[in-house]
Amino acid sequence: MNLGHLQTENLVTTSNMATEIRLAELLDLVVTEGGSDLHVFAGGPPMLRVSGALFPLSKYPAFTAGDTELMLKSIVPPDRWDSFRRDQNIDLSYAYQTNVRFRVNGYIAQGGIAIALRLVPHTIRTFAELNLPSILEVFTQREQGFFLVVGPIGHGKSTTLATMIDRINDSRAEHILTIEDPVEYLFTPKKSLIHQREIHIDTPDFHAALQSAFREDVDVVMVGEMRDYETISSAVTAAETGHLVFSTLHTNNAAQTIDRIIDMFPAEQQDQVRVQLSGSLAGIFSQRLIPRVSGGLIPAYELLINNNAVANLIREAQTHEINAVIQTSSQEGMIDMDRMLAGLVHKGEVTVEHAYEHAMDPKTFERYL
Repeated sequence: MNLGHLQTENLVTTSNMATEIRLAELLDLVVTEGGSDLHVFAGGPPMLRVSGALFPLSKYPAFTAGDTELMLKSIVPPDRWDSFRRDQNIDLSYAYQTNVRFRVNGYIAQGGIAIALRLVPHTIRTFAELNLPSILEVFTQREQGFFLVVGPIGHGKSTTLATMIDRINDSRAEHILTIEDPVEYLFTPKKSLIHQREIHIDTPDFHAALQSAFREDVDVVMVGEMRDYETISSAVTAAETGHLVFSTLHTNNAAQTIDRIIDMFPAEQQDQVRVQLSGSLAGIFSQRLIPRVSGGLIPAYELLINNNAVANLIREAQTHEINAVIQTSSQEGMIDMDRMLAGLVHKGEVTVEHAYEHAMDPKTFERYL
């Protein structure tokens, strides 16, 4: 009997158990403290984000590189560990207990493994519960079109999209397909048939999944993120051919979003894309989560609705004039971010300082004050 081998196995097993216990404690803390994100990395204690602010969990000692590697290994499926080592980055979802899920990103930082875990709420909330405008429901009842939710990372885009998809699920008998990296909110079919496909597990990439969607009798498609020309091209085509398409981009406002989409195409295709987008775009919703005076976060947002004036500006490459259309079209349901920020200040919901940080045009914002 090889006693040395057995002792080594016992040490590894004990170390793995200790890692899993520590991970469970940290994930429980995210839930009980109302946190949104947990950061674990070599060389320091874990960090917890609550209401937009990061706090060190000082009662935990600094993690070592070995600690973080064991922790990530306990989350990543064995068949994906080699790809993480090759790519030095991995995205996946992690089911913890019965009703708790996290979106996980593992990456290399200064030679060690770091992990970012974002809590995905189990319950999909309504527009009212999220303090979002009821006009968003109008876009969930369309038969076709292209609707984008945009804004910086961590400002609630996925949550807004989940609410819109679940509203369709509540009210219409449709075949809904989500394509995500990774799958975040889990939908329970109500009136609709819902299939959720995860990149790397169910399909190689967004583009491949969108191409196959044309043969799957799909009515509604939700694409987790527009990352490349091929995905955007397929999404625009899907919206043109009778599908209702929802997606996200990491852009600041509606005008910038349109420019980003067009700029992803080769120069010789851009005029044609402007024509396609002017006809298929339904709207663009840009949102920010801002610290609330009473605690927590409150959304501020901009809404562009594609009317005749907007469609013409897109076709004629005059997107710099779109902000002016939004500012003067509130009667049609459009929402101007700077006007809304000023309104939140007047209501005492947010401070002038926080509102100013998110203003699209500081001078316009000051005028509304």
